[in-house]
Amino acid sequence: MIPAGFDYHAPTTLDEAVQLLSDAGEDAKVLAGGQSLIPVLRLRLAAPETVIDLDRVDELRGIRLDGDTLVIGAMTPHHEVATDELVRQHARVLAEAAATVADPQVRHRGTLGGALAHADPAGDMPAPMLALDGEMVIVGPGGRRTLPAADFLEDLFTTALAEDELLVEIRVPSHDGWGGHYEKFTRVSQQWSIVAVAAAVRAEGGTIAEARVALTNMGSTAVRAHAVEQALVGAAADDASVRAAAAQAAEGTSPPSDTNGDAAYRRHLATVLTRRAVLAAAGA
Repeated sequence: MIPAGFDYHAPTTLDEAVQLLSDAGEDAKVLAGGQSLIPVLRLRLAAPETVIDLDRVDELRGIRLDGDTLVIGAMTPHHEVATDELVRQHARVLAEAAATVADPQVRHRGTLGGALAHADPAGDMPAPMLALDGEMVIVGPGGRRTLPAADFLEDLFTTALAEDELLVEIRVPSHDGWGGHYEKFTRVSQQWSIVAVAAAVRAEGGTIAEARVALTNMGSTAVRAHAVEQALVGAAADDASVRAAAAQAAEGTSPPSDTNGDAAYRRHLATVLTRRAVLAAAGA
């Protein structure tokens, strides 16, 4: 199907993009990598009057280290996130999650910021952001503000972004020395996650000193598995201890029921995948 007509703009600076979005009002859509928006436009599930393409805004791309913080531009493609050495050193679970997104074509076009702003609960990027205590840098006519990932992700396909704001940068505290793993379960290749688990673990001498665990597709947004994290601290990095902690993975979650599995099935999957992810992150 052909999309409905719209005015197309391709700004080359962030200031220009913010001004265009502000002028366009509520009938505008922002195009990042286009992997979510373009199918919606073609199906006419959305018919914006204005589309603002961020592809030419070079300042929204790139990966760098700012002191003890990893900084990733919102328009950085998944492929770069998955393969960049800084990301693998300081936020390994994020690199591993990015490597599982769809297929190589999508990973070269889709962007980290676009995926986070889309806020699909089955998407792979929000859970690593929660697990790593990431922050979202947002810019609009009123200036710049920063939100923790937990506050940015509000509900199903809903974020804290106002209609005239853009997600421009993702900031992640360095987890150098931590192990990380993203364990994802799908029924067929390249499918959205039925359930997935992002785990970041710091182990010392066979004992888990710190752990961060977040779940994909176990609610209307990605969620932290706080009970698991608390149970893991001080536990041995072995199968028995991790299995006992992972049994609490579904605590406080609200998984959906659909053709891929009901809520009870997803709760079971969460415990299994959490055990696998934590053991892999701990190097056990």
